[in-house]
Amino acid sequence: MEEHKMKRNQQEIIDRILDLLTELVEDEPAEKQEKAQPTEMLTVKECTEAVKELSEHTVRELVTQGKVHYIRTGEGKRGKILVSKKSLLDYLNGAA
Repeated sequence: MEEHKMKRNQQEIIDRILDLLTELVEDEPAEKQEKAQPTEMLTVKECTEAVKELSEHTVRELVTQGKVHYIRTGEGKRGKILVSKKSLLDYLNGAA
């Protein structure tokens, strides 16, 4: 139970950071941004579960090539990769 609560808190922090970064980058008024849904981020493994036939290697390659939006938590190359679900699905559907 404690681990689930900690993961949920981590996801809420990540969502808030993404919201703040979006506010810095976009020109839209803050009122519009608050109405937007939080960005759903997936681990590499969760990406493979969300999209059947997608390998972890392929997800990492998409990240390396800059074809999907992601953030890296932690420090250096050992940090966990979190991929934007919308970005991944948009890329796979040819919208990127």
